[in-house]
Amino acid sequence: MPVTVVGIGADGWAGLTEEARAALRSAEVVIGGPRQLALLPTADGPDGCPGERLAWPSPLRPAVPALLAAHAGRRLCVLASGDPMFYGIGRALAEEAGAERLRVLPHPSSVAYACARLGWAVEDTEVVTVVGRPVERLAAALHDGRRVLVLSAGAATPGQVAALLRERGYGPSRMHVLAQLGADTGTPDTGTPDTGTPDTDARERLVSGLAEQWTEPPGDPLNVVAVECRRADGALRLGAVPGLPDEAYEHDGQLTKRHVRAATLAALAPAPGELLWDVGGGSGSIAVEWLRTHRSCRAVSVERDPVRAERIGRNARALGVPELRVVTGAAPAALAGLPAPDAVFIGGGLTVPGLLDACWDALREGGRLVANTVTMESEALLADRYRRYGGELVRLAVAHAAPVGGFTGWRQAMPVTQWTVTKAPGGERG
Repeated sequence: MPVTVVGIGADGWAGLTEEARAALRSAEVVIGGPRQLALLPTADGPDGCPGERLAWPSPLRPAVPALLAAHAGRRLCVLASGDPMFYGIGRALAEEAGAERLRVLPHPSSVAYACARLGWAVEDTEVVTVVGRPVERLAAALHDGRRVLVLSAGAATPGQVAALLRERGYGPSRMHVLAQLGADTGTPDTGTPDTGTPDTDARERLVSGLAEQWTEPPGDPLNVVAVECRRADGALRLGAVPGLPDEAYEHDGQLTKRHVRAATLAALAPAPGELLWDVGGGSGSIAVEWLRTHRSCRAVSVERDPVRAERIGRNARALGVPELRVVTGAAPAALAGLPAPDAVFIGGGLTVPGLLDACWDALREGGRLVANTVTMESEALLADRYRRYGGELVRLAVAHAAPVGGFTGWRQAMPVTQWTVTKAPGGERG
């Protein structure tokens, strides 16, 4: 029997289509959050919904399979906020039950409402969710002149967003907090988001102001934060492609410098959804910029020094990719149990016995391995693997203009030898 997923907004029962109402009236079981369940009519009313009502337990995601199994064969409705397939429960249900078993009846999302109220084109608006995720994710979306919508985790989110904007040099950005989007602007709603108890002033609200001047207290927990990004004068500019300024990173000298980093990311060629192993993480710059290329990219940074490992985590949070997984330990032992990578970068430790072989063996067929070195011993090792597996062996040399007395000359950085190879089926020559 199919599972019907009904999107519902702050306007409650009045905003539902007749198809959605009929599904809820005929359901034997209705599952949803307390706020969503409170929006339904009572069982004995003219639009009565007599089905058993169950609130989602916490944590929600692990409970989905058991609840579906417990009510198999019954007419089951699941309530979701807005569009169930847009950062909603619809994804988890599709993964567990199968898309063919779902009947989804969407409602306009909070993003659609917010863009309609502000006159923003949806396709030109970046969306970042901090529901169950760190607010630091917003940092990766900050670019001067861009518009960003933040899906809030609750009443405290606007203040957290304002603080992050100030810390990241975007204090002049204008913020709009839109609450109870879609609610009847003249008629009280039937419940507050947290408790489902009567709310005598549940209607759309808009509060605006600059992030650097934001002093608004926490308000309605059902809100979306819209940000018009403005970078402060003198704030470090971060581009959208690999090769961020070295100054963007906290480091102790163990940093793949900007120009070599850009060439290394180009060789790694990240694609959406792919997983990177960054072995010998140092400051984490390769993994950080891999993750910044697409929100679905994944990365693990392996670093044996605990101090540097903590620093990698700080850099990841500061640059908007707090999801970076940091493993503290020495490779190759620390690689055991990690999921197979689509790409591997080795930035240090090439001469450690077994390291290069362990990375090669773990790499998926069709995956890329990139290794950088500045020592002759490691260079000899890469030359041997180049003869064995093929690929491309290059030397990267960068020189910077520097004062020479009263004149200007070139100061050469240590050349970097880089081996790039694609793993062919069977691990033969790429």
